[in-house]
Amino acid sequence: MTSVLVKEMIILEQQFETKEESIRFCGQKLVEAGCVEEDYIEAMIERDKMLSVYMGNFIAIPHGTDEAKKYVKNSGVCMVQVPEGVNFGTEEEPKIVTILFGIAGVGEEHLQLVQQIALYCSDIDNVAVLADALKKEEITEKLVLA
Repeated sequence: MTSVLVKEMIILEQQFETKEESIRFCGQKLVEAGCVEEDYIEAMIERDKMLSVYMGNFIAIPHGTDEAKKYVKNSGVCMVQVPEGVNFGTEEEPKIVTILFGIAGVGEEHLQLVQQIALYCSDIDNVAVLADALKKEEITEKLVLA
């Protein structure tokens, strides 16, 4: 079983001013990898406005709306590490994210990817491993998404 999270799609030590900037970054990585068409990025922004992609435990899973499935060419995941964090909440109620998983899934794979990531990241120790990783290999050895 091969993982949809490949080393080239793991980006360490990024910094973003806003959640929209971080979501667009994830979307661009999915475009560059040939997973989605450019229009999927706007659908990722729209999805977060409809229902926050913040999942708790310092994790966000940006992905497109159901209508955007037509822009998905191949299933794929990018993982972006943000050591200083980016706020997915408000100034009054911050929701700090240090790990983003940008996902695009063909058919039912979309839901499976969200579930696998959410389950893995429900253990805060696993999140700490991802957040503290200094090399991409540390992440690919610990987290296998299929």
